[in-house]
Amino acid sequence: MVVDSANRESGNEKRMKEVGGVKVKGLQQQLVVFKLCGEDFGVDIMQVREIIGKESIISVPNAPPFVKGVINLRGQITTIIDLKEKLGLELNGESKGGSEKSEERVIVVEDGSNTVGILVDAVTEVMYLAESEIDEVPPMIKQNMGAEYLMGVGKLPDRLLILIDLKRILNSSSNSNSSKERESEEMKILT
Repeated sequence: MVVDSANRESGNEKRMKEVGGVKVKGLQQQLVVFKLCGEDFGVDIMQVREIIGKESIISVPNAPPFVKGVINLRGQITTIIDLKEKLGLELNGESKGGSEKSEERVIVVEDGSNTVGILVDAVTEVMYLAESEIDEVPPMIKQNMGAEYLMGVGKLPDRLLILIDLKRILNSSSNSNSSKERESEEMKILT
């Protein structure tokens, strides 16, 4: 599935939109909704280049645990990140719930000149969420490591939707690699 930028709202916000047959006033955000370990997550559609099926992933030696490997995406080598691993949703090598392997998708994101694929259990829908339906992340959760990736919690009639910022996840991934490399270099100097 290629996300058509022509169908995205300018600035990803609308002042008036018909949702479920009802006109809703206020700012809205268009989201790609996906599953991880049985939970619903959402990401701003403007962060998504395209959504593809899971291809054969080639492992990369000495990569961080959250890096599954690389794929060839139409001639471009693309790193694949396991979002469950990155967010700490893995338990002893087994995911806490999840979906069938056939539903797994890769959300392709561009971060500057880098193209990265984010592995998720399933992509379920594209939807609008009104600003009034988004709450801040609870303070207790903000204190935990990994909370910097959370943008808020969407309140839907039948469920909650955890909103994340894929760009922050990608930036922290490259920063953590850099700091690990620096630590390794420092250790070499000390020995």
